Amino acid sequence: MMKEALLVIDVQNEYFSGNLPITYPKASLINILQAMDAACAAEIPVIVIRHTSTAPDAPSFRSGTPAWELHPEVKRRPYDLLVEKALPGSFTDTGLDAWLRARSVCSVTISGYMSQMCCDSTARQAFHNGYGVKFLSDATGTLSVTNRAGTISDADLHRAVLVTQQMRFSQVMTTADWVQSLELAYR
Repeated sequence: MMKEALLVIDVQNEYFSGNLPITYPKASLINILQAMDAACAAEIPVIVIRHTSTAPDAPSFRSGTPAWELHPEVKRRPYDLLVEKALPGSFTDTGLDAWLRARSVCSVTISGYMSQMCCDSTARQAFHNGYGVKFLSDATGTLSVTNRAGTISDADLHRAVLVTQQMRFSQVMTTADWVQSLELAYR
């Protein structure tokens, strides 16, 4: 049986009351919390990851600000490790890989924010590092984006990430399907 861990990426107030409110899918936070509860019940490690902008004048994710704090519902749930990161990939300049390998974890499940940024980067890093990867389609989320390259809706951006992840990097699944797989595997 593959030993796995749940990664809860950047579920911080920035995405609720800050500059980057997540808009799609609507129930992503509920599903993240369900995944955390299911992982805890199955006694698989839960790793909470928090992003910090290192620029002193950063408009988002500035250490010590209310928006930088973990969402209260995530903060109050049990977790095994808090990883602090400053770049989109959760494996870059952190102890995440060493921690997982020390516990013989060989598969990670991705939840959190944003689908196309830190979740996608972390899933690709995990795949490149030899881990099996599951990507929770309804426990990850994003917002609509407009920049110099164009505009994309939240739903289209999220779907594009899921389709790309399923092509090579991850097994994309719903939270309900993942919870059911835990119930079967860890009885």
